[in-house]
Amino acid sequence: MTPALYEPAQMIDAHQHLWKISERRYDWITPESGVLNADFGPEDVAADAAAAGITATVLVQAADSYEDTFYMLAVAASTPTVAGVVGWVPLDRTAEALAALAVLARNPVFKGIRVLSHGYEDPRWMLRDDVTSTIEAIAELGLTLDYVTSSPQALSVLVEVARRHPRLTIVLDHLGKPDIAGDGFQAWDAAIAPIAAEPNVVVKLSGLNSVSAPGWTAADWRPYVDRAIELFGPERLMLGSDWPVSLLNGDFAGVWRGLRESIAGLPAGQQDDILYRTAARVYSLEG
Repeated sequence: MTPALYEPAQMIDAHQHLWKISERRYDWITPESGVLNADFGPEDVAADAAAAGITATVLVQAADSYEDTFYMLAVAASTPTVAGVVGWVPLDRTAEALAALAVLARNPVFKGIRVLSHGYEDPRWMLRDDVTSTIEAIAELGLTLDYVTSSPQALSVLVEVARRHPRLTIVLDHLGKPDIAGDGFQAWDAAIAPIAAEPNVVVKLSGLNSVSAPGWTAADWRPYVDRAIELFGPERLMLGSDWPVSLLNGDFAGVWRGLRESIAGLPAGQQDDILYRTAARVYSLEG
């Protein structure tokens, strides 16, 4: 019998994707992507999210394209549970990015920027002068920067980005992608500890099932989650389902429950921070 979980007043899924490959291109989605090689719209996750008790969602970019961003904004306009959108602008094309930001920032549901920087060959791409200029504009607008990476080595760049832009709130996606399946705790810990010293970085507990072995349980995640709580505190952590990428090694209900079980030992107030308060504050989610 599974244990009962604390029931908060609300829960925010701070990392969810949608895409329609029948309508627009996502370069990384191919026939070899398995279950992900399909359309995923808000209607495909609504029932699972409601059953899990999720009251609001933040949609996060899945392609470095305006098409992806405007699709998410269109969904948000017709889906009351979508409270925020993290989209894209070309960080390395400063003039164009500034023009795009001027338009996007007028939409109150638009909360931040993410770029698939983990796909670039140069791990220090985020430190280029042209990119730096765009990121500074993002900070001036009060928008966030979601940061996605694929290795402990690449995390060192985040420390430099955070120090270069102290007014910018940076959201590290997927707990920095620890190699949970390969018992990569020590390498991950050494890389993420310096990041915690930068007060403008917050972290998403998301994507953990994707880096876990098949048959994972919340117990596999707990050492990483416990260390994140120790380093960042609950007020700098939030939860994200990473749906539908999570379908590669789990389902919505199981992943969300696993995330909740991984923080179940905390007092109710600290769980509230992780379940909704951090996301609401960081992304300025009204209501």
